Amino acid sequence: MNIGLIIALVAVLLVLVLGYNIMLQYKVRLESTKKQEASKYIAIIDATEDLIGNAHHMPFSKELLVCLNTRILDALEAMHEIDPKDKNLEHRVANMRNQVEQLKANHPGGESASFKVPSSDKQALLMLKLVKRLRDTIRSEHNKGRFDTQSFVAENARLESIQIKINIENVLKRSNDAIVRGQPGTALQLLRKGIDVLSSKNDAYSNQAREKLQTMHDELEKRRQTKSEAELHQIEANEHDSDMEALFGEKKKW
Repeated sequence: MNIGLIIALVAVLLVLVLGYNIMLQYKVRLESTKKQEASKYIAIIDATEDLIGNAHHMPFSKELLVCLNTRILDALEAMHEIDPKDKNLEHRVANMRNQVEQLKANHPGGESASFKVPSSDKQALLMLKLVKRLRDTIRSEHNKGRFDTQSFVAENARLESIQIKINIENVLKRSNDAIVRGQPGTALQLLRKGIDVLSSKNDAYSNQAREKLQTMHDELEKRRQTKSEAELHQIEANEHDSDMEALFGEKKKW
């Protein structure tokens, strides 16, 4: 075998080895990209399922539930496109598609639960965070063209109304607690904040709540003024007694 042939065979072998390594590296990068994409969709699914899991804590509308379930379906379909051979994903896509269709066809409408007044500042904060996440989610879905404008506007307004209810009901609770603790100044500050929040609202709940807050504020302010007047009279009476003692001296006991 001549040297030229050997060199040619070695060159071919090197080319094959380099080609194999390039293909292997490409495959590894492709798998890594797929895993990153899949992880992104898994995070979307987990976050959305967590939102749906809170449907018993506050009112969820049919439109909101359809939007959230469709978001999960879209993520599953995207994952299946990344890995079309995954039979488990294929079944999950079919099941979720069926779930969305049933939700659209069989949901009675209205809200999933009645509004529950937060029992503590901590619960109110958790509910407000949930509302914010829901509003961010439907805004994102609307921007992606997966939630029509009319439904988005109505749902965003509904969630904003719930947000106001949480804040106002918490203000009422904290104001009453402050009154019980003998802190009228704190109660008045809370009531003023609540009234300011409702000043630009004109729906039934806001009008009723604003009237209630204003009544509480006026009654508390009136009691505070009455107490101040009584204390002023007492101070004046004490000063009068002191003046009389200074003028006539302390009475002697005979």
